[in-house]
Amino acid sequence: MENQLTGLKVAILVANGFEQVEMLEPRKALQEAGAKVELVSPERHTVKGWEHTEWGGTFPVEVSLENAQADDYDALMLPGGVMNPDRLRLKPEAIEFIKEFLKADKPIAAICHAPWTLIDAGAVKGRKITSWPSLKTDLTNAGAKWVDKEVVRDGQVVTSRKPDDLPAFNKTMIEVFAESRQRAKKGSAGS
Repeated sequence: MENQLTGLKVAILVANGFEQVEMLEPRKALQEAGAKVELVSPERHTVKGWEHTEWGGTFPVEVSLENAQADDYDALMLPGGVMNPDRLRLKPEAIEFIKEFLKADKPIAAICHAPWTLIDAGAVKGRKITSWPSLKTDLTNAGAKWVDKEVVRDGQVVTSRKPDDLPAFNKTMIEVFAESRQRAKKGSAGS
């Protein structure tokens, strides 16, 4: 996976209460593959993680959501945690940020409870998706084809159920991000 994503810029969108391991492990995998990764958040200076049943670490916000532009990124990663996507859903600017990736056909990887934000962004109708089991009804009601698998890819969207799925999630996320990059290179070479 080393250097597979060199030159690729990835936004990780989080609010307070993201499941810490679901940010740290994908970020590490992306960085090891050569991507530049930035933590984007509606929080001002720092954002707080969640570890299982209590607050986790505090992390610096590298780009405030109000200053973030989807055009500046090649891909988006959405960690779960119950509080994190619930808070992001209430921020129109967060949903618009996600929608911009969808409009530009840029890849998005979402794990655990993160597909909640995909519902609000209009990204699940007719799409095969997995998530934490409690989201099944919400996703199905929004028109998704929910499946119980460790990782699901539907076009440019990658989803997984939980932290135990991180190895499969990270592998598939990097594959999809790399494919998208190759497609973009071919498209610009043909211009």
